[in-house]
Amino acid sequence: MATVITMPRLSDTMTEGTVATWLKKVGDKIKEGDILAEIETDKATMEFESFNEGTLLHIGIQEGETASVDSLLAIIGKEGEDISSLLNGGSAPAETQEEKVEVEPQSVKSNAVEIPSNVKVVTMPRLSDTMTDGTVATWLKKVGDKVSEGDILAEIETDKATMEFESFNEGTLLYVGINEGESAPVDSILAILGPEGTDVSGIIANFKSGGTATAPKQEEKAVAKTETTSNSQLPTSNSDSRIFASPLAKKIAQDKGINLAQVKGSGENGRIVKSDVENFTPSTVSNAVTSSGVEGSQASSTVKPFVPAGETFQEEIKNSQMRKTIARRLGESKFTAPHYYLTIEVAMDEAMKSRAVINTVPDTKVSFNDMVVKACAMALKKHPQVNSQWREDAMIINHHVNIGVAVAVEDGLVVPVLNFTDQMSLSQIGAAVKDLAGKAKNKKLTPAEMEGSTFTVSNLGMFGIQSFTSIINQPNSAILSVGAIEEKPVVKNGQIVVGNTMTVTLACDHRTVDGATGAQFLQTLRQFLENPVTMLA
Repeated sequence: MATVITMPRLSDTMTEGTVATWLKKVGDKIKEGDILAEIETDKATMEFESFNEGTLLHIGIQEGETASVDSLLAIIGKEGEDISSLLNGGSAPAETQEEKVEVEPQSVKSNAVEIPSNVKVVTMPRLSDTMTDGTVATWLKKVGDKVSEGDILAEIETDKATMEFESFNEGTLLYVGINEGESAPVDSILAILGPEGTDVSGIIANFKSGGTATAPKQEEKAVAKTETTSNSQLPTSNSDSRIFASPLAKKIAQDKGINLAQVKGSGENGRIVKSDVENFTPSTVSNAVTSSGVEGSQASSTVKPFVPAGETFQEEIKNSQMRKTIARRLGESKFTAPHYYLTIEVAMDEAMKSRAVINTVPDTKVSFNDMVVKACAMALKKHPQVNSQWREDAMIINHHVNIGVAVAVEDGLVVPVLNFTDQMSLSQIGAAVKDLAGKAKNKKLTPAEMEGSTFTVSNLGMFGIQSFTSIINQPNSAILSVGAIEEKPVVKNGQIVVGNTMTVTLACDHRTVDGATGAQFLQTLRQFLENPVTMLA
């Protein structure tokens, strides 16, 4: 039975989308997960993947055309299936209609209750192209607060990053539908804004009956009250019982076993930030414990033999959306792409001299990683098959070079992308990597800044790692693992001298990159790094 695909809502403010590129044509076989098209939203151009499989029977919006959200985008079904009733305005099959009810319960239910024009229902936005659920990491506003357009309402954790979600409306925050730490599907009721004192109980009940709103849990309120009572003698960071802290501060406090109620926040409005937790010393509590221990030892006149005692302790940390996505994508890559590895040693003496000279230029800072990225970009232009991706029906050779640079963040790993890296100078690469890495660590990367890579570089040299292997970041066909530069004895012109070497390992997808091709790429890469002046030509 044919399935109707409609124009998706790929951002929280998107009302219409433009089809930038169709990656499939009518008659093509479609598998679940295949990229159907690239769709331009009001924020970025994103890949739109299929959640169905079959044959692409119809395209409703041509390349370059713009249509509103929920317009007919495509129809997928069995080859040769009659879809005339769908094209002529007939009813969609029962399966499709049921799916639409599940996807848009709010729009159906909201028709039963008239929502005043000055009341705005804010739903969980889709902040990335692969996001299906979101977690509220932190609420920056509470019920009763005045909200202006542009104010940050909350920090929302997606499958890729934690992003600030700003309000596009103004009014009073009348209702919060998803509590901190809770997850909910895209389009679930997140909040309601409107004039102060507005009765929104009917709207809340309407959404709750659709199964998408999340009311505050009574049990959680009771627990919070109990904790407040038990800690009533401890200093708090705020005038009320709620503790304002950044997600990173909460994570560090949890790891160190620090009670945030004892920490004084230095951020805006007393918000606890990372440095507050890292610099925190529980002196009062420690002194009380120490004093108690001393008194106990003095009171005891009998010295008892020391008997080791311990307690089995385990900690369960809920998997973040990012961690789930990393696990899924790396698992898919490792078990679908036949990996093999090629390792080579590179003499870095000339690179070290060149870097020292380059960094004497004012306002210029180039790292060894920047030099590796530049060398990779130039080597990929000479060996484009390494810059490829595998599809069941064809091999795609990318003649543009977009290098992803793996960056470790608090919750895992992200790969911001340098578009058209081969056209960038070393200083431009250095500035771009620094900017993107900063955004990554502050969780400010946009989905557009993490899309479209054709090759990836992962560097653990700064941790002293000599060599390692990486899992390919699909749909790339290869990833380069970069180790530390080591000073060691080397043979030059028949003499043993002190030299500086670096080990790099190329992981290749054997479906697209043969062993000889990968080896030739590494030879070219070594030539560029051992003769850096050739990268400046």
